Amino acid sequence: MAHEDDAQQAVPNTPGTRTDGDGVTRRRPLRERHVEETVEVAVPVRTAYNQWTQFKTFPRFSTVVRGVEQIRPTVTAWTIGYGPLRHRFAVEIVEQDPDAYMAWRALEQNPSHQGEVEFRPTESGGTAITVRMLLAPHGAARIFTSSSRAARLTARLVHDELMNFKQFIEGLGQEGGAWRGTIRNGRVQHDHPEPPRSRVAQWPVG
Repeated sequence: MAHEDDAQQAVPNTPGTRTDGDGVTRRRPLRERHVEETVEVAVPVRTAYNQWTQFKTFPRFSTVVRGVEQIRPTVTAWTIGYGPLRHRFAVEIVEQDPDAYMAWRALEQNPSHQGEVEFRPTESGGTAITVRMLLAPHGAARIFTSSSRAARLTARLVHDELMNFKQFIEGLGQEGGAWRGTIRNGRVQHDHPEPPRSRVAQWPVG
């Protein structure tokens, strides 16, 4: 435990890493965060996780996501906005464990953020989904994101989006697709590589 605490202190604003009993190095939850919101959905973990990985479906339930474009297997470009306003930015998935965890970071320089989402089974057979985000803008934007009011507004937005996802997946009752791959340090892991079948890229989203 002492070594893990030292690692957290070395990088207090990033998820860091942990080594599990199986010898696999995985991300550790954000130690510092501006936002943490949890919602319980009445579907199994596998169903909730599978649907979450279908990033292109987010505009179907989100009030702010207007579009998601695949750039590379671990990089997507998100367009968000209110009314006529639009903002496009790239996001890299740095860690992903099927049915358990996903961590990402924005690739833009100003502002910047990172986040994670965890999936945990509940006693009722549903899923508890927790989203944590750390906002790390540059320049004058720091003043606004460090205020408690800004944190509350961001938390409300994340909560509302989780509730929208809850209604969406519970209405479907089953996932509309899935990507079950594992990502470590921004790279897709291939435990059992298969011979290439075509030259068409296989993207990890639906």
